[in-house]
Amino acid sequence: MSSPSATSHDDHDSVIVVDFGSQYTQLIARRLREIGVYCEIHPYDHAADLIDRLGPKGVVLSGGPESVNDFEPPRIDPAILNSGLPVLGICYGMQAMVKQLGGEVELSSEREFGRAALVPQQNASSCLFGNLGDSLSVWMSHGDKVTHIPDGFEVLAATRDCPIAACASANGRHIGLQFHPEVVHTEHGIELLRRFALDLCGCDPTWNPARIAQQMIDNVRQRVGSDKVLLGLSGGVDSSVVAALLARAIGEQVTCVFVDNGLLRKDEADEVMATFGPSNHFNLNLQRVDASSRFLRALKGKTDPEDKRKVIGKTFIDVFEDAAGTIDNVTWLAQGTIYPDVVESAATRFGKSHVIKSHHNVGGLPDRLNLRILEPLRDLFKDEVRKIGLELGLPAEIIQRHPFPGPGLGVRMLGEVKEEQLNTLREADSIFLHELREAGWYDKVAQAFAVFLPVRSVGVVGDARTYSNVIALRAVTTTDFMTADWANLPHSLIATIANRIVNELPGVSRVVYDVTSKPPATIEWE
Repeated sequence: MSSPSATSHDDHDSVIVVDFGSQYTQLIARRLREIGVYCEIHPYDHAADLIDRLGPKGVVLSGGPESVNDFEPPRIDPAILNSGLPVLGICYGMQAMVKQLGGEVELSSEREFGRAALVPQQNASSCLFGNLGDSLSVWMSHGDKVTHIPDGFEVLAATRDCPIAACASANGRHIGLQFHPEVVHTEHGIELLRRFALDLCGCDPTWNPARIAQQMIDNVRQRVGSDKVLLGLSGGVDSSVVAALLARAIGEQVTCVFVDNGLLRKDEADEVMATFGPSNHFNLNLQRVDASSRFLRALKGKTDPEDKRKVIGKTFIDVFEDAAGTIDNVTWLAQGTIYPDVVESAATRFGKSHVIKSHHNVGGLPDRLNLRILEPLRDLFKDEVRKIGLELGLPAEIIQRHPFPGPGLGVRMLGEVKEEQLNTLREADSIFLHELREAGWYDKVAQAFAVFLPVRSVGVVGDARTYSNVIALRAVTTTDFMTADWANLPHSLIATIANRIVNELPGVSRVVYDVTSKPPATIEWE
């Protein structure tokens, strides 16, 4: 799932995560990086030379939806188990390791999902659970369980329904955890991963923002040389960090094209120009293309969200290509691809995940423009990208800005996108975010936005009956955006926001608040 790195990590000790399809795989890698250890994710059917090629100091085997007792289940490469490296198996990873080393795994009569009390064995020789208490609250998610450990293994911990909830080989090089240490619900989970990566693998925690930023700058300079680079700057966190990085690394060799598609949040286009345009901190060569009317024409009559995404994506490519044609002697196209994009793209390509909605990026541009691709952030998670941005001097208001979909307000307006209603949505969204900031809630939620609903509602203004539009408000809390809870905003704050929207926007008669978590809903409505 990973390709040659755009960010040199040769100077960093590393751990590999082998993915068996768990929804938490990316979270394992993020936790290890938070500890300061570089980590890459690779599929379980990886190339045979993976260990020799990358030279990691340890391996983590993720969980997964399969059963080791299925016909031809996913297997661990024997080269990993025989490598002599410390190997940590989590959930399915533990079960696969135990079975391949001669133990037994059976379907449990008592399945465990959710919190469980884990009791470490006091006489265990492993130091993994030392000084963490007599009982830990951990997060379980399994149907199978280990019933017999391989020869030379010992039990490290148990729960009420799982007598072998953790185990290890006598030499401590193979460790299995039936629970998930990577999730926030597991008590001391990150400490367990720290002990594995630092104490057992012997990694040096050198993966930090200052060092990463300088390596990225050096790498861009080395790869690009004196060539010219073109960047499509959207104003989002990822492309903004790429712009700041290129400004620091190669300065005048970069030309940024900002396509104003008319689907941005209020004042966002002006903010982009103020941050990156001439005579500012970064002083980039930035071209603004106002293509608002072109996008609106292309969206006319489109109501299906996938159709809208595809139309917006294609129109962006056309507009960007036209702008790029006016710039001479460009060799590279820079993109804000980040590590989750790489992992999810590979998983989808190899049939290991389902597509919930298509992602809007600059797909199609590389072949049409015949440019080499520069993706300096492709090894980084979103939280790392934010830290690098601050290190490069980007304003906090850009770095901490809530995520915004590539198709913009086009997929926050349900049904057909129309200019007048788009302006109403933009104003409602601005009121919502302003009041969140005023109340100190903006940084407490991970994402918040308004949605325009294609329904009308009866209302009363003064003594007159109205029949106007409905705005939905959505705010969520999450650490990884894979799951999310609706934000329990104070009712008084919701009332203030609703009153302002209805009173200030003539076309709105009603405001509703979305209290659906992910799953079953997605964060965005379309």
